[in-house]
Amino acid sequence: MAKLKQKYSTLLFSLFFIISLCFIHGCLAQSDIYDGSWLDDDEASGLTEEDDGVIMVQNRRANLKNCDFSAGKWVYDESYPLYDSSCPYLSVSVACQKNGRPDSDYERWKWMPHGCSIPRFNALDFLGRMRRKRIMLVGDSIMRNQWESLVCLVQGVVPTGRKRVTYDGPSMAFHAQDFEVSIEFFWAPLLVELKKGTNNKRILHLDMIEENAKYWRGADILVFDSAHWWTHSDEWSSWDYYMEGNNIYTNLNPMVAYEKGLSTWAKWVDLNLNPRETRVIFRSISPRHNRENGWKCYNQREPLGYFHQPHVPEQMLVLQGVLRRMRFPVYLQDITTMSSLRRDGHPSVYSKSMAQKEKEHQKDLSSDCSHWCLPGVPDSWNEMLNALF
Repeated sequence: MAKLKQKYSTLLFSLFFIISLCFIHGCLAQSDIYDGSWLDDDEASGLTEEDDGVIMVQNRRANLKNCDFSAGKWVYDESYPLYDSSCPYLSVSVACQKNGRPDSDYERWKWMPHGCSIPRFNALDFLGRMRRKRIMLVGDSIMRNQWESLVCLVQGVVPTGRKRVTYDGPSMAFHAQDFEVSIEFFWAPLLVELKKGTNNKRILHLDMIEENAKYWRGADILVFDSAHWWTHSDEWSSWDYYMEGNNIYTNLNPMVAYEKGLSTWAKWVDLNLNPRETRVIFRSISPRHNRENGWKCYNQREPLGYFHQPHVPEQMLVLQGVLRRMRFPVYLQDITTMSSLRRDGHPSVYSKSMAQKEKEHQKDLSSDCSHWCLPGVPDSWNEMLNALF
């Protein structure tokens, strides 16, 4: 009996010893519950500053980790849109319903990637996860289009007295005060600096960016775009000549200039931002459905089904090349092909209210086939961003 007790005591001691070792060395299973901190995502997924590939925007939640958001189809969904054209933060030029557009189906198409689905945007959930963060969208009028979409997606759950918009030079910000969240837009269509020189000449400095970039410091999430302005024709060009160092260029291939400008931006990001503190996304070029692309967007009522061979804009190839050379892990949000299918989503002639005479001669009016009606296509871009965070 004594031997049995001794054997039992030895067994209990051994068991206690093994459990103790497990606690010391981490043998016990760790909880896999996501704690809401996106700042840990890069480390958890194995991404480091040394990753130099172009990382397609992906959801970090387990069920979407391997989903390519850029490949899919538009699906009609009666539960959309997620807000209506009465949103007070919409520019007149994109509030197409207010401007008399007779159809509204363009508001009800949802982007569905192949093999997965993008979670429906939930404003309270988004604001809760973004609590005490600065989100800044930087770029041109298409990026402002996206900013207005994101603000309209969230503003409905914020009480009237607890939201406001502030202005600071080239930036504007929507504040959800109870969440201490700001959603900001910064006007910088070329990213690099455009200045006035001697004789009032406009100079695009391909190697200067700090006058713009100083506003970007301190943001938790930065979303960039820059493409359209680089290819404006001479008539619509915003500069008279380029400068790089002491070199002046009056004639420069637009894609060469674009690469130089993007490289200046990339160098600034590499040198000034910490991937553990700031997440950076670069949104790809938004397509234009105008004469140059073979059709106009006037009176288009539904998306295209697919492309046999999707066209890859030259700007996209330049952007991919620059991102591959960066040390900072920038996410490329590819919205180009999916948006190319949406020739029905532009304001066309409904970018302003029309008098009766104009309504009778709509085909004679100018047609905006670059920006997007809201609610509309940019809402899907923002649902993609929401899935990323």
